[in-house]
Amino acid sequence: MSDHHHGNGGRIFWGLVLVLVGGLFLLDRLGMHDFGYYMSRYWPVIIILVGLSILIGNGFRRPLAGFILIGVGVVFQLRELDILEYDVWHYVWPAIIILVGLSMLFRPRLRHWDGQAPSISQADLDVAGVFYGMKRRIDAANFRGGRATAVFGGVDLDFTAAGLEGGKATLEATAIFGGIEIIVPRDWRVTVDGTPILGGIDEKQITPAGEPKGTLFVKATAIFGAVTIKN
Repeated sequence: MSDHHHGNGGRIFWGLVLVLVGGLFLLDRLGMHDFGYYMSRYWPVIIILVGLSILIGNGFRRPLAGFILIGVGVVFQLRELDILEYDVWHYVWPAIIILVGLSMLFRPRLRHWDGQAPSISQADLDVAGVFYGMKRRIDAANFRGGRATAVFGGVDLDFTAAGLEGGKATLEATAIFGGIEIIVPRDWRVTVDGTPILGGIDEKQITPAGEPKGTLFVKATAIFGAVTIKN
């Protein structure tokens, strides 16, 4: 299914949700139902709906974040309905961490690129911002690839003065409770294989009008963090 259909699916889904919420508000104004009671009793349904929206939006291609939110919402809803009589939240967070770790261990590497992305056997970049922020300007004429990691910190990478060896290179960007910003030249094409887990991957770069001078493959992982790519 195309991304266009996925986008329509999310739009229709949230349109129906808004119609439902609006109907409940209207019934509350007419004195037929107590909307405040339903909100206080069934607020975890919102978390479940967000999880479903993520699954529909990406066509179930990267289901972990959606399933985590649905699971958390179900647990809270059962707690609100007094079906679960003990505090299960102490067990939810360890379970989420385990699921995230398993996802990172067993997720196929560069699975959408069909061998086009070069390996990072000879890295020109290996930076990490852990509990602090850092900026790096890369001006290598033949950049071969590398890795950037931000954990409770930030990493800004500027490639506007760089070139790519053989016209292509691979960059691994991992943001965990942090952020990575990647600035690329306007004549580069960027291909992203992304895994957002309760985080975000934002592509803001302009697609080259003519033949690109190079292709940067970005393997992005955002866990409670963000990876941003722009010109």
